[in-house]
Amino acid sequence: MTTLFMLDVPENTPIVAVADEAATVTVDRVGPYFRLTSDEEIVIDRRATGCRHAVWYSSIAGLLASSIAQWDKDALRVQPTAGHEEVAPDHSQPDAEWVDAG
Repeated sequence: MTTLFMLDVPENTPIVAVADEAATVTVDRVGPYFRLTSDEEIVIDRRATGCRHAVWYSSIAGLLASSIAQWDKDALRVQPTAGHEEVAPDHSQPDAEWVDAG
């Protein structure tokens, strides 16, 4: 699955709106972020968003099991990372560096 996060700020709303028009993309919110997911690659046409380059190139907050295949003046294309299985983090045990030894 392809997963892309963008901060929920007015500047990113046009990008999310264009992505949401695709039948294969689902948009929801996680905390202060838009989460865009798809079983396929996510493709967003920059010109359709009306975004200027500064907003366009600062819009991605994070990826999960995904990689950027294209991010230029024309489009953003994010695809699932081959062979990467999504696994939820195990928070039942503290990280070793945070264990209080005293």
